[in-house]
Amino acid sequence: MVSYSHLEKKRGVCVVAKPGEPPEIMLKRFKKKFMKSGITQELRRRMHYEKPSDARRRKRLEAERRRKKELEFLEKQENF
Repeated sequence: MVSYSHLEKKRGVCVVAKPGEPPEIMLKRFKKKFMKSGITQELRRRMHYEKPSDARRRKRLEAERRRKKELEFLEKQENF
């Protein structure tokens, strides 16, 4: 198996065609990787200047949401 991770570091999202793979499937894999990479979110965030205090606040709120979601998940696991 050949590793192409070095290409992703230099160029961003990279999808290598598997033998006999139709282009539709390859495009689907690319879209999924692209969405997971967070490039579009990063672009939207950089469209306008964000004050450092606002950035800290946003990151804090995101962390709180993640923690809350994780606790809800753990509580569901305990109930089963």
